[in-house]
Amino acid sequence: MTEATPAARPLDGIRILDFTRVLAGPLATALLADLGAEVIKIEPPQGDDYRAIGPMKNGQSALFTVMNRNKKSLVLDLKQPEAVQLVQQLAARADVVIENFRPGVAERLGMGAAALRQANPRLVYVSVSGFGQTGPYAQRPAYDIIVQALSGLMEATGEPDGAPTLVGEAVSDVVAGLFASWATLAALLQTQRSGQGQHVDVAMFDTTLSFLATSTARYLFTGEPARRVGNRHPLSTPFGVYRARDGHFALAVLNHKLFQALAGAMGQPELAQDPRFASDAARSAHEPLLRAAIEDWATALAVDEVVQRLEAAGVPAAPIWNIAQALDSAQARARGLLQPVDDPRLPGLRLPTQPVRFNGAAPNRAGRAPALGEHTENLLASLLGCGASKLAELREAGVFGPATTTP
Repeated sequence: MTEATPAARPLDGIRILDFTRVLAGPLATALLADLGAEVIKIEPPQGDDYRAIGPMKNGQSALFTVMNRNKKSLVLDLKQPEAVQLVQQLAARADVVIENFRPGVAERLGMGAAALRQANPRLVYVSVSGFGQTGPYAQRPAYDIIVQALSGLMEATGEPDGAPTLVGEAVSDVVAGLFASWATLAALLQTQRSGQGQHVDVAMFDTTLSFLATSTARYLFTGEPARRVGNRHPLSTPFGVYRARDGHFALAVLNHKLFQALAGAMGQPELAQDPRFASDAARSAHEPLLRAAIEDWATALAVDEVVQRLEAAGVPAAPIWNIAQALDSAQARARGLLQPVDDPRLPGLRLPTQPVRFNGAAPNRAGRAPALGEHTENLLASLLGCGASKLAELREAGVFGPATTTP
């Protein structure tokens, strides 16, 4: 009997040079590294900015640790011509380059898409930026809050009579990272078919606008921008957050059958016969009346009891969890959304992993984030054949940062 070949991870054998820092780009490459890609994070001598951003534990940044899991760190001072030459040699042996410099910076350094693809025509070169490589805003710096403000997301979030509200997550960075990882895979697939790589342009502004799927659809058909409606759905009712005796719960009723089930669970079946609540549009038009009826019933009960009664009636409802409750829930544990990681610097470390399950592939990789420059000499030796004397020469020339004088 032939022994079964161990399952591979989906991206085993793919090599990525990662010039990204902070959040959007590093998240993209972390998702790819989870699936087996060899991600070589090329950092400046001072390291990725996120290495110094708290919260910190045992001298390690939480944000850097999460966003740079499963990677290798190679330090190069890209102001040095010899460092750029090394990048060009490494790119010739890579499948993907991902960078998030401001548009034009990589070209000025001599490591733009055209320069690197000249030596490696199959190279997929992915640029992640705030506003993309073209357009009147291309040179503007972009932070998550800026993109949330310009995309319409912030204007559509918050209470009707309140101020525009920042979403409680760096959503524009995260969405850009997700699109960048997806785009990388799509470009690699095309390269397999055509034999030619390409330059992929990913913008936080573009991806956040794409993320606003329902707001865009409504605007295109009605000409009206999304408006702030607080903790309720802008189009359907009852579909939002409601008060119970000891907190709040979420409720999702999208059709009249579910509304009948809700009315029955509340012990008020007559609500389903009330013409003011006979359709989704009618219920939305009379939302304050319906909210008052639901909360009059729910505030006599604890959240858990409300949810139990609604679930028993087949009505989608849930308590409002915080991130600790969500990550430590039985569902998250069953799905393996956090993985134990061996890191002597952080005993007991758990890290998130990409969330899609692949039947027939090996489990996601679960490795720690690298120390700054941890793999520099090993990578240059194994990939470029740099011996001890060459490494010493590069070090003395300042390619790895300011040269140090040994005693």
